[in-house]
Amino acid sequence: MTERQLTQKIDLYRLGFTKSLGEEQLKALVAHLPTPKTNRASLAGGRGAVAAPVINGLGPVVIKQYLRGGLMRFVLKNRYLKLGRTRAQAEFELLQRLRPCGIRTPEPVAYAYRGFPFYAAWLVTRKIENACTLAELSRHDDRRASRLMSKVIEQVGRLIDCGCIHVDLHPGNVLVDSSDNIFIIDFDKGYMSAKNRERIYNIYRNRWRRSIIKHGLPPVLNELLKEGLHRNGGTFNPRYGS
Repeated sequence: MTERQLTQKIDLYRLGFTKSLGEEQLKALVAHLPTPKTNRASLAGGRGAVAAPVINGLGPVVIKQYLRGGLMRFVLKNRYLKLGRTRAQAEFELLQRLRPCGIRTPEPVAYAYRGFPFYAAWLVTRKIENACTLAELSRHDDRRASRLMSKVIEQVGRLIDCGCIHVDLHPGNVLVDSSDNIFIIDFDKGYMSAKNRERIYNIYRNRWRRSIIKHGLPPVLNELLKEGLHRNGGTFNPRYGS
């Protein structure tokens, strides 16, 4: 169950959130929505543009604007047809659902969209300070990255057990902070599934392996994930405890 949502319209933006945000905080968020500057590379995370402002009373946050890929990016780079929930709302609500299950993700703060029937959308989460992706870490400290795979395996096991499909799980969507905590990011298009655990495991294993090969990352990251998740009484469990 997701928490009850509050919504508010400011200028042309409709915002959704669950915790009380003051009028000034909402206005400050809106002021940063139109122009996120930093484009994410595919290896560093999901497709989108991000900004990381500091909001009074909230602290550092990350604002992700949803951007299209493929040929459609030349026609509607940041616009989507609204047929129900926006992509930002769907990801916001999925994060809310996963965090009580022990899935480590950035804390969702708010989502926003503008326009109808074609809309632009943004997701606001708390910033993970002093973090890099597991992909980046593996390229300059593969031993540390290998040690952290036990925590990644534990998190993937939780995703499998709760029936969550992260459609783009790879080392670029795993953040590592300075205390070696790991966080899974970019649940855009993610969903809860009734597929059995083995099918979900195969989805994750295959996507992870393709990314390792495509980006030339240390093969040990793939070997550890494959070895670390195994069948045990019908449930996938980490062989390397967290």
